[in-house]
Amino acid sequence: MWKSLPNLLTISRIIIIPIVVAAFYIEGKMAHWVAASLFAYASVTDYVDGYLARLWHQESSLGRFLDPIADKLLIAAALLMLVKTGRADVIPAILIVCREILVSGLREFLAELRISVPVSRLAKIKTAVQMLALFLLLLGSRGSGYDWMDGFANGVLWIAAALTIVTGYAYLKAGAKHMY
Repeated sequence: MWKSLPNLLTISRIIIIPIVVAAFYIEGKMAHWVAASLFAYASVTDYVDGYLARLWHQESSLGRFLDPIADKLLIAAALLMLVKTGRADVIPAILIVCREILVSGLREFLAELRISVPVSRLAKIKTAVQMLALFLLLLGSRGSGYDWMDGFANGVLWIAAALTIVTGYAYLKAGAKHMY
């Protein structure tokens, strides 16, 4: 299973995290483009790996284990670096990271009870908006050449944070009935 394309795509997302982080320490427009392009690749492979695994009947325990970890690590690393460099607002970043940890813990708890919580359509939209916001923030005004990009990207991040709260609450509500 290590050599299946879906698992290799997932592993590649983990491998690019240090490269995205390293781009923050390089000056110039190209560094913004590298980070944003790698993040875009990771965002696309987040969808493609699962799709291919289902299509080719290559779903595996390794893939189910690594896929959410790759997503959370990539999102958290990008958000931390964006906040550290003053390119992302801290409040939506904290909301997003906390929700990701909370939902991951909830899913793990429910998995022990053999209860599956399917990903909602709104959660998929939240992920898409979040990925768009992070891509735009990574590219930023300096990478895009548009002065308005940073403010616009932070606005999209706030929308992602709002969706994060709504979907996080929905997961908690669905899981709460199994906690007592």
